[in-house]
Amino acid sequence: MDMNIQKYIAFVKTVELGSFTKAAKILNYSQSGISRMISDLEQEWGITLLERNRAGLRLTSDGMNVLPYAKELAEKYQTLQNQLAELGHLDTGLIRIGTFSSVATHWLPEAIKTFQADYPKIDFELLLGDYEEIEQWILEGRVDFGFSRLPAAHDLEQKFLHDDEQLVVLPQGHPFLNKEKIPVTDLEHQPFILLEREGNSDITELLTDAKVQPQIKFRTWDDYSILAMVEKNLGISILPKLILQRIAYQIETRPLEKPVFRKVGILYRNPSLLSLASREFLKLFLEF
Repeated sequence: MDMNIQKYIAFVKTVELGSFTKAAKILNYSQSGISRMISDLEQEWGITLLERNRAGLRLTSDGMNVLPYAKELAEKYQTLQNQLAELGHLDTGLIRIGTFSSVATHWLPEAIKTFQADYPKIDFELLLGDYEEIEQWILEGRVDFGFSRLPAAHDLEQKFLHDDEQLVVLPQGHPFLNKEKIPVTDLEHQPFILLEREGNSDITELLTDAKVQPQIKFRTWDDYSILAMVEKNLGISILPKLILQRIAYQIETRPLEKPVFRKVGILYRNPSLLSLASREFLKLFLEF
């Protein structure tokens, strides 16, 4: 039966990810192994599940009809595995977390240290990405849960953690330092370093909403590169407060006249799909 379940999981993952290669990577099989499992299912059931063409993979109408049942079986199998792991207790395991760098730097180390004091054999894998990537990893099952911006773009369970204020970041001696708070309109035509990846970020939205166009000199998704550039007077920026803790850069910050926050939270697919280790870690983290 276990082998059949693997075939259902291979089918479900291939549909979710739209490719044999991606499914193979996540399930630790070869691409031909995944393709063979799906062909086996097609032969056993006497139907075609996927149309394979140059544009990629497409579900047939028969495939669409059986997908919800295959999905349900795959999820029930995951729940069973979690249950068995609980009966075996938390001796070993891997917790995979999707996150952005400020959470990985300022929140996770302390929580992991506390958790590992009780469960020393549980390992952690942190994947760093932007909001879209983190949500995608959760949907694909590449990570168990993730830290991201709320509300989520996809249909995921979400727990609010923190309102993170966006602050203006300035080099020392900048004329704006004479102000206690900075109106967003003051950023018009200022040399600016933008925290964004592939055109999506809180700051892009903030500037668009305010109809303000700074002179964007650099774009990067690396918070710490931005701090280094601001320090060297290459431009000013706006960054979340969480990034600006315990930093070695000679920079100053000011709040915006109308405060703007990003909501940071935890996202996951479904509590029943979380392993015992992940659930225990989240419980500890939320107490933190």
